Amino acid sequence: MKPQQESATRTTPLKAYLVILVAIVATSSAAILIRYALDETMPPLLIAAARLAVATVALTPLAIRGYRDQMARLSKTEWLLILMSGICLALHFTAWVSSLQYTTVLVSVVIVSTGPIWVAILEVLFLKIRLSRLVVAGLLTALAGGALIGIPLGGDALQVAQGAEDLSATVTGGILAWIGALSVSVYMLIGRKLRATLPVIPYVWLVYGAASICALAIMIATATPVTGFRAQGYLILLAMGLVPQLVGHSSLNYLLEYFPAAIVSMFSQLEPIGSAILALVLFRELPPDQQIVGSLIIVIGVILASRGEIRQSEPGKQNAT
Repeated sequence: MKPQQESATRTTPLKAYLVILVAIVATSSAAILIRYALDETMPPLLIAAARLAVATVALTPLAIRGYRDQMARLSKTEWLLILMSGICLALHFTAWVSSLQYTTVLVSVVIVSTGPIWVAILEVLFLKIRLSRLVVAGLLTALAGGALIGIPLGGDALQVAQGAEDLSATVTGGILAWIGALSVSVYMLIGRKLRATLPVIPYVWLVYGAASICALAIMIATATPVTGFRAQGYLILLAMGLVPQLVGHSSLNYLLEYFPAAIVSMFSQLEPIGSAILALVLFRELPPDQQIVGSLIIVIGVILASRGEIRQSEPGKQNAT
C-alpha cells in the first residue's frame, strides 16, 4: 500500500497542479460568459436554464450507462432532497446571473463566493453545530466588506457605483448576489448529505436536471423568450454549460483524488480573482477603490470562515466555541 501511495505522490503532483489551473480558469470564465450573454440581450432565466440544461445533457450518457440501478434505489426522502437541491441551484444561477446586470464582475463573484460562511450558519440553525471563533471572525469580516461595498463613504460617495451606473444598481446587484450565495449554500448543505451515499456523477446529473426543469417552468410561467437571438448568443450558452459547469466543476471533483476536500474548497476561492482579472482584460472593468477594498475584505472573511470550518469538522471539534 505504501509503495503505491509513494508512487502516486511522485507521479501526480504536476498533473494535479495543472488541473488546479484549469479549474480556476474554467470557473472564472462563468461570470465573463454571463456578461457576454447579457450583452446579447438574453434574459437571465434563459442563461441560467441553458447552463444547467447543457451540463445535464452532456452528463446523461455517463449517468444512465453507469448508475441507473443505483439511482433506481433512491428513497423518497432522497428524491425530495434532490428536488430541493435543484430548486436552490436554479435560484442560485438566476439570482447570480441577474446580479451581473447591476454590478461589477468583481463584486458579484466575490459576494456569491461567500457560500462557506452561510453553510456554517445553516449548520448552526439546522444541525445545532456551534460556530468556531474563526467562523465568527470570518462572518463579521465578510459583513464588514459587504457594508463597505454597499454604503457610500466620503463626499463623492455617489461615485462608488461608477462600475454599475449608480449606487442603487450596485446595492441591487449585491442583494441578488447574496441571494445567490444563500441558495447555493443550501444546495451545498444538501449535497453533503446526499454525496455520502451517491457518487458525484449521478448526483450532479439529477440535481442539474431538477434545476433545469425548475428554471424551465419559471421561464414558461414568465413567458421568457427563448428564440430570436443571434447565433453567437446560443454559442455562448453552450460554452457556459461546457466550460465553467462541466470542465470547471468536474476538475474540482477530480482534484479530490489528490487533495483533501478542504484544500479543494480553498482553491475555489481563487475564482473571484480570476474573474476580476478576466473582466479587467476583456471589459476594461476596474471597479472603484472602495469596491476593490470591500471585495478583498470579503475574500479574507471567506478564507477565515473556511479555515474555521476545516478545524470545526475535525473529530472531536464539532462543538468548538
